[in-house]
Amino acid sequence: MSEPPYQVNLVIQYESDPAIRPQRIEEAACWVLAHEGAAPGAELSVVLSDDETVRELNLRYRGIDRPTDVLSFAADRSDAPEGEPVYLGDLILSLPTIERQARDEQHTVEDEVLLAVVHGTLHLLGYDHDTADGQEAMWAVQAKALAALNVAIDVPRFSFDDPSSDDVSPGRDQDGGMGECA
Repeated sequence: MSEPPYQVNLVIQYESDPAIRPQRIEEAACWVLAHEGAAPGAELSVVLSDDETVRELNLRYRGIDRPTDVLSFAADRSDAPEGEPVYLGDLILSLPTIERQARDEQHTVEDEVLLAVVHGTLHLLGYDHDTADGQEAMWAVQAKALAALNVAIDVPRFSFDDPSSDDVSPGRDQDGGMGECA
C-alpha cells in the first residue's frame, strides 16, 4: 500500500532506555492513517512523557488518578478550513508505564510503544472499545497494523460482563492503559 504523506510530530519529554527509533513511531501512525484512508496531509503529535504528567492528564480528563500508557486527545475539527491539512490530535505516552508493561509482558519497549501509537491513532480516527462490537472492529485493525509492523503482541479482548474491567485495558494491570480523552 502506498502511503500518502502524513505529518507526525514527535515531542520527547522523557528518554527511554533503550532508545525508541522515531522513524518506527512515524511508521506506526502512518500505517494506520493510510489503512484508514486519512486525507493526505493529516497531522498528529506523539508526546513521549512521564508517569506524573500522564497521571495528571488522566485525572483531569478521565477522572482516573493513576498513569496509563497512552492518552488520546482528538482535535476539534468542526471549524477546520476546507482544503487545509487536518490536525487529528495528540497522543501522550507514559514511557515509564510502557517500560513496566513491556517488562511484565516480556515484549520490547519499542513494540509496546508501537502498540500504544497504533491504539491511540485509532482512537483519534474515531475507534473505541467501549462496546463488544467497537472492540472487535478496533482490535481487528490494530492486529493488522501490528502484523504489518512486525510487532508480535496479541492484545487480549476483555469481557463487557466483568465490572472490574471498566478502567483497565485488556491484558494490562491496575496501572490501566490506552485511554481516550474527549
